[in-house]
Parts: sequence; C-alpha cells; structure tokens
Amino acid sequence: MPTTRSYVLVPGAGGSAWYWHRLLPELRRRGHEAIAVDLPAADDRAGLREYADAIVAAAGGRRRVVLVGQSMGGLSAPLACDRLDAEEIVLVNAMIPAPGETGGDWWAATGQEQARRELDVREGRDPDAPFDPRVMFFHDVPAEVAEEGMAAEPGQSGTPFGDPWPLEAWPDVPTRVLSAQQDRLFPVDFQIRVARERLGITPETMPGGHLVALSRPGELAARLVGGPAPSSRPD
Repeated sequence: MPTTRSYVLVPGAGGSAWYWHRLLPELRRRGHEAIAVDLPAADDRAGLREYADAIVAAAGGRRRVVLVGQSMGGLSAPLACDRLDAEEIVLVNAMIPAPGETGGDWWAATGQEQARRELDVREGRDPDAPFDPRVMFFHDVPAEVAEEGMAAEPGQSGTPFGDPWPLEAWPDVPTRVLSAQQDRLFPVDFQIRVARERLGITPETMPGGHLVALSRPGELAARLVGGPAPSSRPD
C-alpha cells in the first residue's frame, strides 16, 4: 500500500490557513494527511522564531512530515525541519533565503523587482501601475474564490522581514521547488535562476499563477504527492 504522508502546509504573507482550503481535500483524497498552518502574521511581536513555533504547534506532535512553504513561507518552513524531523521540503513559488539575509533585503538581493517589471512589459502590463491584488495574485483564481480571498485578506506585519535568516545553511533535507509558469510576482525564469543559484536545484514548473493552491489544487496535489499530473486546465 502507498505510504501515508503528513503534509504541513505553510502559507505566505498574511499567514492564513485559508489559503490551502482547496488543496486539503485533494491531498486527503489521495490518502494523505494535510495540516494547514495559521501564522501570527498580524502580530508585530512575532518574528521568524514565532512563525517556526506556530508551524511546530500545528503539526501536533507529528514527525517525518513534508513541509510545504508557499511564497513567504519559504522563510519559515525550513526553520521547523529539525524539530519535526522533516523528510522533505517543497517550496511553491517561494522566497529562498540566504543565511543572514533579511526578508526585507531578499527582494533587492535577488533582483525580484527588475524581473517583475520585465515580465509586466513583456505581457503588456504597466510596470508602474498601482498594486492590484486581482491582477498580481488572483488573475487565474476562480472568481468566487478570489472574492472570498479579497474579502478576508489579512494583514502582514513587517517584523519577520526584519529578522536575519538564522540558519547557517539550507537544511540537509531533500528539497523540491515548484514554480508556476504564470506567476506575476515571482516570474518563473526568476524562480529558476534563484533556485539554481541558492540551492543548486532546477525547479519543476507547472501551470498557474502565484496562488496556485487556489487556482489549480488538484494539479498541485498531484505534484506534491508525485503522481501523474492531471489536465493542465484550471480546477
């Protein structure tokens, strides 16, 4: 029988477990445990240490878990590896930190802004237009899900972005990187370059935008589990 795995799902900025609500049943349908983490994103007292504590608490004593970090979750998910005896890390459209680098410094250090602007120009968007989450994040998310996400969008404290990333090196844990081909915040070519430079890993690519767990939960589940990917059409 296939081995049941426990997936601990770490969200990005805003820290809401809601982000994973379409992925949870897809993983469970495939015979696995899935635990969505709520992070203390609105708490100005909470930094990366507290985020790691929240991940460990959400795991509820489970060990040998698969840690999945989305976007900003790439900063905090690796910090829980030792305490959860993680068997794998999967980064999904994620920030990949360098030792001692703050999340605030990451953007300039990696060249994210230039990559984002170049993509906007290539795809016919004004790179200087005011930030619009519908354009940047929800462009491929089903309308009703996007409306729910926009209505419930939580705040994000700047505190964890000021913390130097505390590990001396990336954890000695098997790591995969999944990069969505229509991500407008972290363009796929940018993600591929950063993953190669920082981890020596070439990402797996898949269709979807930055919030791929909302737009393509079935396909993302298949990629996480390692089974055959379904149709590339949105779920």
